[in-house]
Amino acid sequence: MNPSPLEALPEDWQKALAVVAHPDDLEFGAAAAIARWTAQGKEVVYCLLTSGEAGIDGIPPAECGPLREAEQIESARIVGVSTVEFLGQPDGTIEYGVPLRQLIAEVIRRHRPEIVITNNFRDTWDGDVALNQADHINTGRATLDAVRDAANRWIFPHSGDRWNGVRQVWASGSPNSRHAVDTTDTFDLGVQSLRAHDAYITGLNWPDFDAGEFLEGFSRTTGTRLNTKYAAPFEVFTP
Repeated sequence: MNPSPLEALPEDWQKALAVVAHPDDLEFGAAAAIARWTAQGKEVVYCLLTSGEAGIDGIPPAECGPLREAEQIESARIVGVSTVEFLGQPDGTIEYGVPLRQLIAEVIRRHRPEIVITNNFRDTWDGDVALNQADHINTGRATLDAVRDAANRWIFPHSGDRWNGVRQVWASGSPNSRHAVDTTDTFDLGVQSLRAHDAYITGLNWPDFDAGEFLEGFSRTTGTRLNTKYAAPFEVFTP
């Protein structure tokens, strides 16, 4: 049975806010899409809940955090993103709850985006056995809820003026994706953006890992479903 076709994401917007758990989360799937949008003149802001300080086994967190922040800033620059914020949450132990919702709602109210981007927060990456990580799940769930919180003037009333202008939330790489964006022209920028996380990738001890080969695998499959060479998949939520 052939996979169902994907619907193209709307592009009649001007500002997006990407909220993810770690440096590298966007680069493992969404960066080429972001490069496309910034090339169109759209503004995309990155908000990283953590600095990824627990992500490299051989480097202590106090040293690792600044290193990964620097890699993320360079990675964002490659795809046209100049604003990157780190919120200082604990890498590896992000907890879903009201404090996290409030933190993200404050960011949404401050940046006032039309589109909010996050990562897959389903239990798996493939809808079957490839388990997702708790930080991703909790971040995505809290982001979805924070969009609604930010729109309600009576929730977190001391955390900035309400913002009810978010049209949709897009979860990158979800196994339930029904939409996608053509990344054929910006695929190489997405690869460069992932390669900018050199210390992290080296620390994973994946000697045979190739960023281009990895991204091409799912980008080509997704592109087939969108009738393009390459594409990035997203699950769409409307608040």
